[in-house]
Amino acid sequence: MAALVIEHLFKKQTSISPDQYDEVILGCANQAGEDNRNVARMALFLAGLPVNVPGETVNRLCASGMSAVVQAHRAIQCGDAGLVIAGGVEHMTRAPWVLSKTSTPFGRDMELFDSSFGWRFVNPKMQGMYGTDAMGETAENLADIYKILREDQDLYAFRSQMKAAEATSNGRLQKEILSLSIPEKKQNRFILIRMNLSKQVQH
Repeated sequence: MAALVIEHLFKKQTSISPDQYDEVILGCANQAGEDNRNVARMALFLAGLPVNVPGETVNRLCASGMSAVVQAHRAIQCGDAGLVIAGGVEHMTRAPWVLSKTSTPFGRDMELFDSSFGWRFVNPKMQGMYGTDAMGETAENLADIYKILREDQDLYAFRSQMKAAEATSNGRLQKEILSLSIPEKKQNRFILIRMNLSKQVQH
């Protein structure tokens, strides 16, 4: 997905040569499955950018994409770069299940973890000091501590969704959305999906 967005960006900017890009910085929390170890570098290769353009992947969990944009801005301010593609990418539904290694040779105490969400391969000291509640459990804990009503949460989510729907329908987000057609495996039709475009940060 990131490769398609990057390809769209540099093909759209015809006045800029692909080798003028100083960096591609993408945020990604999981780095599992096709995300691999450096999804930014893989995405720029798949997009067709030259091999001399470096790629860096940032992990700040839910703020990874924003952190990538901040890093791009900082690099430009410091004079380390003049033109950077920055954004975020994630595909949690395709994240694989993973097996831990055994504690002893030929041991049978391996564990299975879902790499798409929540904790995995937990350090016992971390669990003892802070706990390892999942995001949903943490939300419930915060709701209890700060007396956050479910009705207020639903209203906040509703207002946010309505703002997004309005911005999409009136064309405000038109330049930031890329439509793609993807063939289904068992049917002769296409599914249309829309992706938010990565931010291009330029000096």
